[in-house]
Amino acid sequence: MHNVNEQQKFGEPLSDFSLRSLAGSTVTLSSSLGGKKGAVVVIWSSTCSHCIRYDKYFGEFERRYPDLRLIIVSARHGETLESVTKAAGQRRLGFTIVHDPMGSVAQQWFTQQTPRAFLIGPNRELMYRGAIDNYKFPGDPEYVAYLEPAIDQYLSGSPISRQETASYGCAIQSIYYNLPKAFTKNV
Repeated sequence: MHNVNEQQKFGEPLSDFSLRSLAGSTVTLSSSLGGKKGAVVVIWSSTCSHCIRYDKYFGEFERRYPDLRLIIVSARHGETLESVTKAAGQRRLGFTIVHDPMGSVAQQWFTQQTPRAFLIGPNRELMYRGAIDNYKFPGDPEYVAYLEPAIDQYLSGSPISRQETASYGCAIQSIYYNLPKAFTKNV
């Protein structure tokens, strides 16, 4: 496990990955960037209520941002390919979801909870990381978008004024998964 104080450096490439999509194809981050100005990668879970809230947003993302690829990485501990596929079918999710059964991308990218968004450039360089917004609905007077201003600044060639925001959401791996069996019998 990585030190939680370690982070990637902005402007430096994130590690590549090769994962199976729900459609059965192999998706690599580097090949997904071909012909695009960058990508948004979201560490995600099909069961996280915070992630479910963004279904429509993710479904419209590539239409709204045709210069960017969207890749959703299902990384929650214990989430099976079958359960993610079932949830995607029930919710009619049409965006690219890849399954990371061991949570290796989340670990390499120092991610503890879902959702956590990463805006990256065409060479996998980190431009933004953190929350999509402040978890208010867009019509709420207190709503603050975090990811979209970063995207707009990036695509316009401007410096990104806020490269990082705190993430919140569902734990990728709860400590309860790691309790000894003898202890959990008495709980």
